[in-house]
Amino acid sequence: MPHVPPTLDADAVRTWSSLALTALGRAREDIDAINVYPVADGDTGTNLYLTAEAAAQAVEDAFAADPPSLADAVRAYAHGALIGARGNSGTILAQLLRGMAEVLAAGPAAGHGAGPAAGQGEGQTAGPAGGGAGAGAAEAGRRLAHALARAAESAYQAVAHPVEGTMLTVASAAARAAGSAGEGAVAVAWSAYDAARTALEKTPGQLGVLGRAGVVDAGGCGVVAVLGALWQALSGGELDPEPVRGPALAVPVQPDPCEQDAGADGPGYEVIFLLEAQDEPVELLRERLDALGDSLVVVGGEGLWNVHVHVDDPGAAVEAGIEAGRPYRIRITHFADQRRAALPERVQRAVVAVVPGEGLAGLCEEAGATCVLARPGEPPAHAELLDAIRRAHAREVVLLPNDAELRRTAAGAAEQARAEGVRVAVIPTRSAVQGLAALAVHDPDGSFDEDVVTMTSAAGATRYGELAVAERQSFTSAGICQAGDVLGLIEGDVALIGDELTATAEAVLARMLGSGGELVTLVLGPEVPEALAERLETYVRERHLAVDTVVYQGGRHSAPLLIGVE
Repeated sequence: MPHVPPTLDADAVRTWSSLALTALGRAREDIDAINVYPVADGDTGTNLYLTAEAAAQAVEDAFAADPPSLADAVRAYAHGALIGARGNSGTILAQLLRGMAEVLAAGPAAGHGAGPAAGQGEGQTAGPAGGGAGAGAAEAGRRLAHALARAAESAYQAVAHPVEGTMLTVASAAARAAGSAGEGAVAVAWSAYDAARTALEKTPGQLGVLGRAGVVDAGGCGVVAVLGALWQALSGGELDPEPVRGPALAVPVQPDPCEQDAGADGPGYEVIFLLEAQDEPVELLRERLDALGDSLVVVGGEGLWNVHVHVDDPGAAVEAGIEAGRPYRIRITHFADQRRAALPERVQRAVVAVVPGEGLAGLCEEAGATCVLARPGEPPAHAELLDAIRRAHAREVVLLPNDAELRRTAAGAAEQARAEGVRVAVIPTRSAVQGLAALAVHDPDGSFDEDVVTMTSAAGATRYGELAVAERQSFTSAGICQAGDVLGLIEGDVALIGDELTATAEAVLARMLGSGGELVTLVLGPEVPEALAERLETYVRERHLAVDTVVYQGGRHSAPLLIGVE
């Protein structure tokens, strides 16, 4: 059990984030199973969990140096959710947290009864709805109630066409109850949680698709879990795990033409991206995306937004984002593929690979692997690897982390998957080129142990190198580099510092071939000219007659150059 602070402060936010993640992790599969709106794609629980995981990690990062203030902690919580938001439900959750942060981080001057620092004088409570005593406790309660009201208000504003009977309804009911609760943040949190549970039970009568399926709203379950965690964090109390009301498996539902995108007749793709843009272009973007599709949610502010929409033309949605600002971390999901992945039939064996580039992801997927895209500076989290293992839907999984820094993350995901009955082997690949070598010898029809041994041997026999561009002056194993220098890395260590890409690449390749080899693999980044590959191929052909060369396009998010020598 995490440390439970007695007040609404930074420690309370930390405890809240941890408890919310635990609650959503416990309910994830059950929430996935009742997910029928806006699309019956069985991923609402997973999306909420991944969003909460990103948010909780941001809070932990805020505590890494000096202890943060309440304002810093709630801003980190909201920002982490915004950056990591997944799906419709995760995007709305991010906006709920952002709305709360706007009030809690503003301090006593926030208005609407906000007074001295929240939680000042706030005590523990003996009962579920108890509160502290004194003016400080009362002000803390009013401030939290205002935060919950702002959260619900901002979430409604973020959704292009709000629908009742969803997580918006549940959040709104919680906010109304919080506004009329007794004094103290604990009492406010309990009232919000209790009202959310009541509102959730009513959602099947408010939204026809839920009533026909006999389930409550999946996103609303997430709101209840997060509010329950808030009360626990403030009170130190315990809650019984909230049961997810509905059948064990989602019921197929006939779409209602009067309801927005209730199933397979809706748009074919989900598009999500982060967007750096100012307010005015974002308003125009809302109008354009609203005309292209449905389930439009745009959350954020202050130059950074998370955009979610369902469309038939994902290219047009991305182009609209480009016109508004700088979109990145673009995720496009084909609902038909997602539904097929949710089918209960398991394959015998699958490979899950972390890949640093969209081109490499396509290459590995063609070879049959389930891929997790690693973006620069954004290594995949434990939950993303576990989610990929689950999506592979296999009895046996070979996991290729392709990064030395992901060793512990991969081991943790594998351990949890094993507890769920999946046999998982982690091959300690430290680079994508080692992963490619392992994937090339993968034999899905052979025995699991022999396959793992063969793949491990192929990866271990592949030396790896990389070119990177220094972002700042720093000390390296090859000396001091300056910003803009080209760094040649071999086996993870800086071996060369150059001022030009081609010459440095050739020098790195020469060193790597100095101890022999039969095959050179080159993976080019998106900004690297084809002439570089031609130059290196010529070098190998002229200096090492018995060595073959293969070239792949790494695509967006990949390093300037990856080199493998087998």
